[in-house]
Amino acid sequence: MIVAAPKETKPGETRIPLVPETVKKLVAAGMQVRVESGIGAACNFSDPEYREAGAEVAVDRPRLLGEADTVLRLNKPPLDEIDLLKSGCVHISYLDPFSDKTLIQKLADAGVQAVSMELIPRSTRAQKMDALSSQASLAGYVAVIMAAERLGSIFPMMTTPAGTIQPARVFIIGAGVAGLQAIATAKRLGARVDAFDTRPVVEEQVKSLGARFVKVDLGSQEQTKDGYAKELTEEQLEKQREVMANQCALSDIVITTAQVFGRRAPLIITQRMIDRMKPGAVIIDMAVETGGNVEGSSLDREITKNGVTILGYSNLAGRVPVTSSRMYSSNLGSFVTEFWNKERGTLDLNPADEIISGCMVTSGGRIVNKKLG
Repeated sequence: MIVAAPKETKPGETRIPLVPETVKKLVAAGMQVRVESGIGAACNFSDPEYREAGAEVAVDRPRLLGEADTVLRLNKPPLDEIDLLKSGCVHISYLDPFSDKTLIQKLADAGVQAVSMELIPRSTRAQKMDALSSQASLAGYVAVIMAAERLGSIFPMMTTPAGTIQPARVFIIGAGVAGLQAIATAKRLGARVDAFDTRPVVEEQVKSLGARFVKVDLGSQEQTKDGYAKELTEEQLEKQREVMANQCALSDIVITTAQVFGRRAPLIITQRMIDRMKPGAVIIDMAVETGGNVEGSSLDREITKNGVTILGYSNLAGRVPVTSSRMYSSNLGSFVTEFWNKERGTLDLNPADEIISGCMVTSGGRIVNKKLG
């Protein structure tokens, strides 16, 4: 089986899909790995390092894609490259399946077996393949570092000859993977951290990291089977905003991470709440790519309103590209080796398997994922 990894073409992308360490594991398992020349440049991996790991380095991109049995990418493929893939080829990457219907249909029409990394189930067995979680964890870390850079004061409490410096107050909204990492990072830096989530089940995790859990009576509120928060009603959102407003007014930094999988992110921080915040405060909207949690936040822009700085940058994990690329590459490698049949020299993507049924989007010329029906 030929496994091919082309260079990423998305403008501004700093991450790469496959690092030499993963190449070595795939080759050891019996696969033939080919990578496009220069694939690792953004993370300082050279072509000789890939050759040393056992990969063939290709310069002809169309041929690389056309001969591949399995294609590994980070971002979704350009539409004009789908026609280069042979029928029956397995294509594994982020695909944005809920938003890019044109792409999904074209993959189906081309006879490609397309796997969406966004749809890897959150289960114990699939944990090592869960790219959303690995990248979200890094994004939570980066969000705190970015906020610390913008804040005009330090995080930890200090007793100095000039007096005692009070710790910065950080408020994290959403205690999923990104939120929990943001809490842990802010605590390591010495901040006083408060956190809120609509799921009462995460209170113990928040407290175990040393943060205070902010409670709002929203009535019965559960989570999906994959661990995501369920969408709130408008009445629940209004109750939440009342408590949020008071907490935001006390905070130096607010980081929002709230997203509803496959839907537009809920608006949580309104302009009226921003107006109550102290000058010099910083807000990081980590949901800006799916509509944003913060009123007025703008994709890939940094704006100031009434002295409050609002950051709405995408691809936060891409700001630590070496680490994020190693993690994503490991996720891809784990997926491929999990379903590798060495005797047959193919990937066994059985639709009856719970992982495959969750993440397979197209197969046999059809869109096969029930979530997209």
